[in-house]
Amino acid sequence: MAVKIKRGDTVKVIAGKDKDKEGKVLSVKEGRVIVEGVNMITKHAKPSMSNQQGGIVTKEAPIDLSNVMYLHKGKATRVGYKMDGDKKVRVAKSTGEVID
Repeated sequence: MAVKIKRGDTVKVIAGKDKDKEGKVLSVKEGRVIVEGVNMITKHAKPSMSNQQGGIVTKEAPIDLSNVMYLHKGKATRVGYKMDGDKKVRVAKSTGEVID
């Protein structure tokens, strides 16, 4: 199945503890996405070269791809594909407009 959400898209969380939060997709990997400011976890980090102090760090954890929806003009919509000449483009199902 094709992944319909890409890095840089704005999405809305539709299920889970962070329902109705919105954010930008930081990465997509193996059916899971990391969304900016969503599903924050605390992690205990040892001091290292990049983090001299160590301590408790908060960071985003991945959430399942099925729990987010693409935001098109402020509204959550499903994403489909259609052929635009000889090029395959993403389309917002609610409006029929080309996304990219």
